[in-house]
Amino acid sequence: MPYSLLTNSLAKEGLSNILEISRWSALNGFQALEVGPTVPLSFEECAKAKAETGVTIEALTYCRNFLSTDEDEANAHIAELKRRIGLAGELGIGLIVTSTGIDKTLEEGVYDRADSIRRIPERSLDKVARIFTPIIQLAEKNSVKIAFENCPLMGNIAISPDMWAKLFAVLDSKNVGLTFDPSHLHWQFINPYTALNDFADKIFHFHAKDTVIYKEKLEKSGFLTDFKWWEYKIPGDGELDWKKLMEILKISNYKGLISIEHEDAAWEGSLKLVQDGLIKSREYLENIELGREE
Repeated sequence: MPYSLLTNSLAKEGLSNILEISRWSALNGFQALEVGPTVPLSFEECAKAKAETGVTIEALTYCRNFLSTDEDEANAHIAELKRRIGLAGELGIGLIVTSTGIDKTLEEGVYDRADSIRRIPERSLDKVARIFTPIIQLAEKNSVKIAFENCPLMGNIAISPDMWAKLFAVLDSKNVGLTFDPSHLHWQFINPYTALNDFADKIFHFHAKDTVIYKEKLEKSGFLTDFKWWEYKIPGDGELDWKKLMEILKISNYKGLISIEHEDAAWEGSLKLVQDGLIKSREYLENIELGREE
């Protein structure tokens, strides 16, 4: 499978020029890029980077809360998402990775505040449908697919198989699917292997990121006090079964990229550490594919 990387971790350490990122990627075994919002893009820069390095841009990522209670903020995010869809169409980039937005307003007249909070994802569904219907129409016009990432830590309701089914029912388009990230499912105690198999036909993009759960911390804090009982890791340094995940992708005839999303604190703090983490991730996953890892 072709390998990509999400540029966020590189940009965080100061490498945010698309040509420089493409040069480094080409030298280190990456065929494509998933470009985050902190990397400036223009048609000329992208064309030059591709011509020189052969590295393509396969996705633009813009995850924000499009249902923010701050109306100006929400409108600004929606406008920027639409701008990126237009840019993707112009550049021949076929995929936008995004979130849905979530309305965190509590229900009026609900005595049990916890019950109101629990129902926030499902209550946001109608608003997500209203906002994204014209966005998806714009994407279809530009030959761009929308892939909702399943991270719960942003403005998002596309966080579980139950919500994916509801979301695809109201946004019924062949241009709407998932960016599947198993790391988020693991710390939510959702079976990532079953989810990957069940939604194989809706997976447009795959984020390679691992998770470790610190059970001793969890036993003391529970899962509501804070999130110190789990941590993201590069593939192979956490608890996910990558051989099983890669086998499911192969059996399901997945045609997209394996995009490494680096958020492992053990491989952060300098540009070299981040780059080493990205290379280590790619090498580990390639060895899985070749049967060199047990």
